[in-house]
Amino acid sequence: MTHTAPAPTSASLPELQGPLVVTLVHDQLCTFEFSIAAEIFGLSRPEMGPGWYRFASAGVEPGLLRAQGGLLVTPTAGMELLEQADLIVAAGWKGADVPVPGELTAALRRAWQRGARLASICSGAFVLAATGLLSGRKATTHWRYSEKLRALYPDIAVDADVLYVAEERIYTSAGSAAGMDLMLHIVREDFGAEAANRVARRLVMPPHRSGGQAQFIERPVPADRHHRMVDVLERVRAELEAPWTVERMADAAAMSVRTFLRRFTESTGQSPGQWLIAERIAEAQRLLESSHLSVERIAALVGFGSVQALRHHFQGKLAVPPSEYRRMFKLHP
Repeated sequence: MTHTAPAPTSASLPELQGPLVVTLVHDQLCTFEFSIAAEIFGLSRPEMGPGWYRFASAGVEPGLLRAQGGLLVTPTAGMELLEQADLIVAAGWKGADVPVPGELTAALRRAWQRGARLASICSGAFVLAATGLLSGRKATTHWRYSEKLRALYPDIAVDADVLYVAEERIYTSAGSAAGMDLMLHIVREDFGAEAANRVARRLVMPPHRSGGQAQFIERPVPADRHHRMVDVLERVRAELEAPWTVERMADAAAMSVRTFLRRFTESTGQSPGQWLIAERIAEAQRLLESSHLSVERIAALVGFGSVQALRHHFQGKLAVPPSEYRRMFKLHP
């Protein structure tokens, strides 16, 4: 297949030195999913310095391409651009039953074999599945497509109950919003918690949702004109060092414990205990990266109370102890 899209030049690629993120563009492009990658990796962020991501798009097919919403798209270049990419994002796909071109799957395999990372948003998991690289690995996609993915690729351990999965430089995410969580997870991996928090603030979204959280809410969250649940979550985040119990949270929300537990699970997909541990770990990560505080002091500030408790939960969640995490990700010498 010959591509007519222009080759990348100094004029078409940003003048930065960071990782090159290339998002696939094809006919029937999923506009929102593409925009997630473009917003997080492609938006100008001078405050991040010259090492921030470079962003481009690669056309799977030649010529002008149609996107959802009646848009016409001209990609940066053709699939030859994948040879330069550090991260390739499959932002959705045309459909579960639409074959993925062999030229594309071969290019993705070559990219992964040379060390590039591959990521998918929503139905983009079918693109990565077609490469064979997900065989024997855990992956996720939108819950509506999970049974189809299992049927087409029985050798993939499809988990429809999580937001995203990261395994050996291959990342898959669930429905559209989960793609934002995955892209922020990648930013956190590359540049640390503070950078991910900055990007999240510009998106006006939470800075970190664990990939293990539930994909969707079974029942709609009841209307709460006083925003009591939001208020209590923000209060807990602001006072992580406090001895929060379910009873105290329920009291702060002016709810019975039973009602609070139901509303909390509906709102977050987690129990209060799971959510609180995740928030404390996220704050500990930020402090380990950005401060000179001792591990003992950080344990107290985030509410674990003891270094032993911090180490237990931190290692259980991130598979490394706090001291090793600091050595790996500390922003300041």
